[in-house]
Amino acid sequence: MNTRYDVAGLSVVVMGGTTGLGLSAAQALIANGARVVVTSRSEANVRAALDLLGPKARGFAADASQPQAADRAVALAVESFGRLDALYHVAGGSGRSRGDGPLHEITDEGLQYTLNLNLASLIASNRAAVRQFLQQGGGGCLLNMGSVLGWSPSPQYFASHAYAAAKAGIIGFSKSIASYYAPQNIRVNVIAPALVETPMSQRAVGDEGIVRFISAKQPLDGGRVGAPEDVEGAALFLLSRASRFITGQVLAVDGGWTVSEGRE
Repeated sequence: MNTRYDVAGLSVVVMGGTTGLGLSAAQALIANGARVVVTSRSEANVRAALDLLGPKARGFAADASQPQAADRAVALAVESFGRLDALYHVAGGSGRSRGDGPLHEITDEGLQYTLNLNLASLIASNRAAVRQFLQQGGGGCLLNMGSVLGWSPSPQYFASHAYAAAKAGIIGFSKSIASYYAPQNIRVNVIAPALVETPMSQRAVGDEGIVRFISAKQPLDGGRVGAPEDVEGAALFLLSRASRFITGQVLAVDGGWTVSEGRE
């Protein structure tokens, strides 16, 4: 939590901001003087996060795949803090339990669930934020959570093809809207982590074969699974005033995943 960036006074919505990467970012934002609204599907997670984040945070429980969740989050930020400066969309997750996997095994339910959870929810939150940015004027910032699996696959250990499609879609969508809204000073960027220890990644982190694979695929810092704190510096930079001349970019925070073979 030593990262220092110029986010003081900013009003930021973090969709999926009560655990893992979202909570880490919300804590860092507040530590640097921002004010945040966090959302989660879990009422208990929201209560725990608000207790941790303190008086500069607001939040509520809602399913990010429902468009009204983002509308409500943006409205709460404006009501509480006077405006919206940035939105960081972290909400998403695995669809394996619902039928995602290799293409020949993907169920119709798994496909729709995974795309809604990871892509449709993000489009809805970005839409809500952009509408507010345009209404209030002065621009704004969107930061979207991608994944290295959107362009750097791992066929043996991470064959979730609907998830990969959703994450690749986030990149194309983000670049497209970055181009369109740049004249309105609305910036849009993507963070793409590799394997980071979060509630979503417990299956992988608990698999000895995957951990051995990661020791070579993510060779930085001794070859390890990432921690949420490894990502928060990049998130703060891209949400901060320091990145005011950056848009349409994808930053892999991956421990070397995309430049490594992953062979022991």
